[in-house]
Amino acid sequence: MKIERTEFIGSDGQKLAARLDLPDGPVGAFALFAHCFTCGKDIFSASRIAQALTEHGIAVLRFDFTGLGASEGEFANTNFSSNLADLVGAANHLRTNHQAPTLLIGHSLGGAAVLAAAADMPEVRAVVTIGAPSDPSHVTGLFREHLATIEKEGEAEVQLAGRAFRIKRQFLEDAAEHRLTDKIAHLRRALLVMHSPRDTTVDIVNATHIFGAAKHPKSFISLDNADHLLSRKSDAIYAANLIAMWSERYIAAPANASLAGA
Repeated sequence: MKIERTEFIGSDGQKLAARLDLPDGPVGAFALFAHCFTCGKDIFSASRIAQALTEHGIAVLRFDFTGLGASEGEFANTNFSSNLADLVGAANHLRTNHQAPTLLIGHSLGGAAVLAAAADMPEVRAVVTIGAPSDPSHVTGLFREHLATIEKEGEAEVQLAGRAFRIKRQFLEDAAEHRLTDKIAHLRRALLVMHSPRDTTVDIVNATHIFGAAKHPKSFISLDNADHLLSRKSDAIYAANLIAMWSERYIAAPANASLAGA
């Protein structure tokens, strides 16, 4: 696997840090990976999935959303809408410098983001969600004890995965405005929903809602005993290899091919 470190301009005009993982041989397709809420492009599950895809000839661009990881910007000023704009910017970067992505992969809130952003990426033919919420406002449950303070004072500092983040009222308001059901119903791309029945962060009922709203072709794979972050190596490898094999038939299809049930 070859690595190309790069950057592009995000939704707020800031530079976003990215890396493009390339196969050793010819590139058959390009994929775009959206990481989980407050995570980053270098989380283990993202790196392992990218590595597996390169072994199947798929190049993967993963990046840090605005205000996270090595990217510029203020996290407190971001929201679900800005995440969507960052994703579109990443796709434009690939389109301009290499080739537009035909595969989108999103983990947790990143999964909700790829479902919402796919319509703005005409070349995309397949979408994968991992432990994704069916509604972006679900993420507010991670800091529910601070919601009253945020509503009253306009912002609050919350602890997420052992780190402090400032959440503003505008984040809550923006998340509440997005309804994914219609987006999913009109996705017009092959969809793979991956979720663990033991996910204690995003309940598997969210996968049921996403799968039920989608039209065919669609697939569901249970990640069995995996945790939300796929922190166990065997779980990440399992998910990565399945994504590579499942997506092959769709991203290799001609651009003008129709999808049944779309």
